[in-house]
Amino acid sequence: MLPNVSLAGEWLLRSGIQQPSGGVARYYRVDQGRDYAISTEITGYAASALVYLHALNGGQRCLAAGEAAARFLVCKAWNAAGCAMPFEIDPPRFTYFFDCGIIVRGLLAVWRATGNDEYLDKAAALGKAMQRDFAAPSGEFHPILELPEKRAVERDALRWSRTPGCYQLKAAMGWWELAEATGDGAFREPYDRVLEQALGGYPEFLPGHADPLKVMDRLHAFGYFLEGLLPRAGEARCRAALRDGIGRMAALLSEIAPRFERSDVYAQLLRIRLYADAAGAVALDAAAAEGEARALAGFQAASQDARVHGGFYFGRKGSQWLPYVNPVSTAFALQALAEFHRAGGKPQRRLLI
Repeated sequence: MLPNVSLAGEWLLRSGIQQPSGGVARYYRVDQGRDYAISTEITGYAASALVYLHALNGGQRCLAAGEAAARFLVCKAWNAAGCAMPFEIDPPRFTYFFDCGIIVRGLLAVWRATGNDEYLDKAAALGKAMQRDFAAPSGEFHPILELPEKRAVERDALRWSRTPGCYQLKAAMGWWELAEATGDGAFREPYDRVLEQALGGYPEFLPGHADPLKVMDRLHAFGYFLEGLLPRAGEARCRAALRDGIGRMAALLSEIAPRFERSDVYAQLLRIRLYADAAGAVALDAAAAEGEARALAGFQAASQDARVHGGFYFGRKGSQWLPYVNPVSTAFALQALAEFHRAGGKPQRRLLI
């Protein structure tokens, strides 16, 4: 395994970002010397990342940590009485459609690695709750519900996470993977519905805001749309959207980067280049990928502080690092760099973090 990938994996395992409960904090604040609150979404991402690391090196520490994340989700976070997965458990005020899809995929990753059917069962229960509880009369899926009533939260057109949009396709991949895992084709229908909406609406998603810094944030969300196309990457319309979307994402990233850069955007763009190439949808632009890998590697933190060393900074404004060492940025970065430097073989869609 590459040294920087190994170092990032050690940060996930040893930095304390994963709490003793198995839950994973949203980020570490370097300037304040503390972790932010545990997030169920971030814990789901961490479960997927740790299973991916286990697939790379066979390390049992990674698998044990991934299973600890899954146990947190099914035993501590999941509200069995209300069939709901809260955004945070202290207090459990909201549930997010997007987060639920990421958690479904994290639980499925651990299930595939361990064979423990409890994770599959909870993933299926959550997938059914997503389809039932978030459905809007318009045919869309509400982005946020208030608990315990499961009442839709008021939308905000200027905040992508507070409105339905093409980015929801990444979460809808959870349904596609549930159909693969369970053999229940009924899970395909909601994925296909979100796919149709995403293909129709994605051209208006970017730039989507007058502030270039907000556009960078929207690039992160747009990367989710491109990733969500992968189950149907062989279809002509999805190939066309991948080709168009990669070009638009790369152009806007290059334009805004001198003012504001996010490591996860570099990682997402590099990953989708690699995965789209592996799927035969969009040929890899090797020079562009090389530049993105080089830029991404520069976000890895070096410090005497074990809570920082090896993780990836969330972002940078000009020459100033933002004070967040972020587990999702780290997970995306280690996967992007590992796949970029892979010697033989192709990236596997089910292992996409």
